[in-house]
Amino acid sequence: MSAEIIGAWIAVFLTFAIFSYLYKDNPFYKIAEHIFVGVSAGYWASMFFWTQIQPNLFGRLWPSSEYNDSGFWYGLYDLLGTVTSSAVFPAGGIDKGHGMHLIYLIPFALGIMMLLSVHSKMTWFARWGIAYTVGMAAGLRAYGFLNSNVIGQIKGSAVKFSGDMPFFAMIGDSYFNSLILIVGTISGLLYFYFSREHVGLLGKVSRLGIYFLMISFGASFGFAVMGRISLLVGRFTRLIDYARVEYNYASIWMFVIMVIVLAIWAFKSKEGKEASA
Repeated sequence: MSAEIIGAWIAVFLTFAIFSYLYKDNPFYKIAEHIFVGVSAGYWASMFFWTQIQPNLFGRLWPSSEYNDSGFWYGLYDLLGTVTSSAVFPAGGIDKGHGMHLIYLIPFALGIMMLLSVHSKMTWFARWGIAYTVGMAAGLRAYGFLNSNVIGQIKGSAVKFSGDMPFFAMIGDSYFNSLILIVGTISGLLYFYFSREHVGLLGKVSRLGIYFLMISFGASFGFAVMGRISLLVGRFTRLIDYARVEYNYASIWMFVIMVIVLAIWAFKSKEGKEASA
C-alpha cells in the first residue's frame, strides 16, 4: 500500500471524525480534535523557532561574522552545539546576516522565564516574561491598529465631489456613492452616541445607522459563510475522489466502519446510563 493511499485513508478518517460531531460529541471527534490541536501546536512551534528564535535571537547573539573560538562567549556557543544539535548551533556561528547585539540577552532571559511556568514553584518567574510580552504586544498592536484601521477608515471616509464625477456608478467614484458613504458613516457613528436619548431627529438618524450596520454585518457574515462553504465543497470533492478504486474505496469503507462503531458506542453508552440509573 503506497503512502498516497495511506494518506487518503487518514484524511477520510479525520474528515468523517470531525463531521461526526453533527451527531454528538464522541470518541472519533475527540481523537480528531486532539490530533488537530497537537499537530497545529507542534507545527507552529517549529515554524516560530526556525523563522524567529534561531535566526533572529541566536543569530544576533552568536553571529558567524564575529566568531572567535578562543573566547568564552563562543566557547559557550560551541558547548551548546555539542549538547543540542548542530542544526540549531552550526559550527562557526549562525550566518543570518546579523551583527552581534547582546541586548537580545534580555528577551532570551524573559523567554526562559516564561518556560519556567511548567514548574509549579517557579511560576512567578513566568509572570515577568508574560507581563513584558503582553505589554509590548499591546503597545505595538495599538499603534498598528491606529494606523491601519482607525486612520485608514478616516481616510476612506473622506470622500470627494468633483465636476467630472458621474451621478451614479456601480463601481468607482460617483456622487451617489459618496453620499451613501457620508450618510452611512455619520448615522452609524451616531448610533453609538449615548450621551443623549435617541429620540426625535437623533433617533431617526441612529435608526438609519442600524440599517447600515446590519447591511455591513450581513455582508461580512455572508462573505465568511461563502468562504467556509468553499472549503466544505473542496472537502466533499476530495471525499468523492477518495471513494474511487484507486484509493481502495476509502471514503465508503471508512463511512461504513465509523457508522457501525458509533452505533455500538451509542448502544453501550445507553446501556451504561440505564444500569447506573
